[in-house]
Amino acid sequence: MSQENRLEKTNRINLLFAFYESLLTEKQQTFLKYYFHDDFSLGEIAAEFEISRQAVYEHIKRAEQVLENYESKLSLLEKYERRSRCLEDLQQALERTGVTVDNNKPIHDLISQLAE
Repeated sequence: MSQENRLEKTNRINLLFAFYESLLTEKQQTFLKYYFHDDFSLGEIAAEFEISRQAVYEHIKRAEQVLENYESKLSLLEKYERRSRCLEDLQQALERTGVTVDNNKPIHDLISQLAE
């Protein structure tokens, strides 16, 4: 897997984790945090938990599958990304039409609410 693909995968897992963390088991949360957030190697995680590297790998793969399964059913990340694109398009459209968001409090407030 290329460096770019690994980075894309890491970013996706981190985003999915942000949405579905509370639906994972404590062990799944811990292993994903160590591997994707803290950049621990499989060997480092294995040593920490006194299990094999293969066991760590399997836990992480299973947790990734669980995250992807939640996303396929709930689509929270997809909806978030779609809303973000729409918000960006709205801001660009307002700029093209000459509407300044900073000088228009109702529009500014609505965009701020959407961004949250």
